[in-house]
Amino acid sequence: MADQLSRAFAALADPTRRDLVARLAVADATVGDLAAPYDVSLQAVSKHLKVLEEAGLVSRSREAQRRPVHLEAEVFDLMTKWIERYRRQAEERFARLDAVLDSLSETGDPTAEEGTAS
Repeated sequence: MADQLSRAFAALADPTRRDLVARLAVADATVGDLAAPYDVSLQAVSKHLKVLEEAGLVSRSREAQRRPVHLEAEVFDLMTKWIERYRRQAEERFARLDAVLDSLSETGDPTAEEGTAS
């Protein structure tokens, strides 16, 4: 079985599910409310919600006759931390590359400017 991070990214690979998440970020909604703008059945939207629910991105509760769907922010925190770690590493690599290029241009190394001459 895949870990929670893998399930979350896989669930968000679908544009319809990303749209559902975006709409749930504004407010909780019922399946009927969520299905309204789409030209698909309630069952199709329910299947998308089931994938999001299995990934831990949404939960459903019961309020009298309503069963609102709620966005679970904690999983997004996990995803954000994972992305942020690799973003920082990439920025550090680019900063090191910038430093090397700056030092080459300061020393007058002719090979540092070859790529810009053409």
